[in-house]
Amino acid sequence: MSVAEIFQKGGSTMLPLLFLSILALSVIIERTWFWTSVLLKEREIVNRVLDAARRDWGAAKDIAQQAREQPIGRFLYNPLQLENADPEMFRLALETTADEELSSMRRGDKVLEAVIALSPLLGLLGTVIGLIISLGSIRLGDIGTASTAGVTAGIGEALISTAAGLIVAILSLIFYRLFQGLLFNQVKIFRKAGNDLELLYRQYWIDQRSKHP
Repeated sequence: MSVAEIFQKGGSTMLPLLFLSILALSVIIERTWFWTSVLLKEREIVNRVLDAARRDWGAAKDIAQQAREQPIGRFLYNPLQLENADPEMFRLALETTADEELSSMRRGDKVLEAVIALSPLLGLLGTVIGLIISLGSIRLGDIGTASTAGVTAGIGEALISTAAGLIVAILSLIFYRLFQGLLFNQVKIFRKAGNDLELLYRQYWIDQRSKHP
């Protein structure tokens, strides 16, 4: 049985299921590209900014500015661009930027959540419609006769939409959980990088105040 035949026999709900699968696939591809880029570059950016901050805050700012295409780069650059900020303002800038960047990393989650919820329901609806059509043509007097032989095939075809809906939902759920795990890991990375940068800045602030009371 070809894909076209499966799609045809699945019934009217196969069209919205196809739309949901394309929607989910577009989100999965975009998010996979995004997370691949993030995971390949962020550790190097953090290490370079923190190493530079130990020697020269101007150099740390320049490195973070060059990495602003990455979430971690924007996170570190935002407080570094402040002029003569006190430690509390520096920390507030870190927290505000972290909230913004982590929220932007959730892009596409609502789409996957909708696909996960709707796909099984659409598949079940397609099966119910198929069963109604198949069983609706049966008369009590025909039960057990050759005239009901096609009903079994009709029921089998009706289950195609349920299987399709479950497949779309399961695949979407796998990637949704993967992206959620990556986001949870980002929270820890942002917190550690932010804490390290804040501690360095507090020490720098104390040193500057002691030199220029």
